[in-house]
Amino acid sequence: MNRMLDYVALTLTIVGAINWGLIGFLELDLVAWLFGNLTWISRIVYALVGICGLYCLTFFGRIRDGE
Repeated sequence: MNRMLDYVALTLTIVGAINWGLIGFLELDLVAWLFGNLTWISRIVYALVGICGLYCLTFFGRIRDGE
C-alpha cells in the first residue's frame, strides 16, 4: 500500500512539475486549459499536486535510511 502511494504521489508531482515547466517556457497552464481557470476541478488538481509534493519530502528520509 505504501509503495502504491509513493508511485501516485511521485506521478502527480511530476505532472505538476511538467505543468510548471509549460507555464515557464510556453506560458501554457495545462491544468487551467483542460479544466478551466480556477474551477473547482482545477483547484482540486492543484491541491493534490501540492499535497503530493509535500509527501514526496518524506522520500529524503527513506533514501538516507536505505529503504
